[in-house]
Amino acid sequence: MITVERLSKRYGRHTAVEDVSFHCEPGTVTGFLGPNGAGKSTTMRMICGFTPPSAGTATVNNVDYRQLPNPGRQVGLLLDAGAQHPGRTGRETLTLSAKIMGVPRRRVDECLDQVGLNAVAAGRRVRAYSLGMRQRLGLAQALLGDPRVLILDEPANGLDPEGIYWMRGLLRDFADRGGTVLLSSHLLREVEAVADRLVVIGAGRVVAQGSRDELLAGTGALVRARDPEALRAAVDRAGLPVRSSTDGGLLVDAEPGAVGQAAADSGVALLELRPAESAGLEQIFLSLTAGDSVREAVK
Repeated sequence: MITVERLSKRYGRHTAVEDVSFHCEPGTVTGFLGPNGAGKSTTMRMICGFTPPSAGTATVNNVDYRQLPNPGRQVGLLLDAGAQHPGRTGRETLTLSAKIMGVPRRRVDECLDQVGLNAVAAGRRVRAYSLGMRQRLGLAQALLGDPRVLILDEPANGLDPEGIYWMRGLLRDFADRGGTVLLSSHLLREVEAVADRLVVIGAGRVVAQGSRDELLAGTGALVRARDPEALRAAVDRAGLPVRSSTDGGLLVDAEPGAVGQAAADSGVALLELRPAESAGLEQIFLSLTAGDSVREAVK
């Protein structure tokens, strides 16, 4: 499993990640979501020991990643599909990794076949690969050591719809066999389809986390009015927790009846009032991260 406890990273005066905590259990896929610059990649790099944290700890199977003997046999990583030697062929890339990790040579062919790179593709130089092919090669490298944990940063970049569907099945099968997956992605619908748990990060902080069903249950009400300012004032007077929706309405953490009563007490005419359970992951993501900078964090 993966355990992150109060992880922070500061670059001078800039805080990229602040007090982030979550865990990923065996047998699950955890979707790690957030806008550009939110701190997803920095957090993943700290988990893997590539970026030293300013505070906090991260462990894999209760051990600091840097202390794992032969880590590729326990943790499969794909943090940057472009970080591959362009002059080597796909097969040479995996063969070298297999020698370093001490895995049988047959694993090279097994993993190439698993990710859909045939003999022709495996014989090409990486410089001739499309982004989608590099992603497949990166996944093959992550799977090469037959690990029980996968940490993947945007693995679907460059994949066509068929490739995304294939990857979703691969990750689901990996988790169903007891593996642990931490998956960062901008493809919210694909994450929604495969993830068991969700961690949403904005401006370097975790803004929501829990099981997919918990976060998508959408407890509360979605409400819109002709006078949005009067509606917000009415809800505030009633003491109901509220945040803005992306369609100009409000998401209120209360039953629709309570929201309607608050509006009626203040004489506010409503255009829409319904349970928020149909909002979906995209709506939740946008509302939770509204106002966060979409600029990449300064590193």
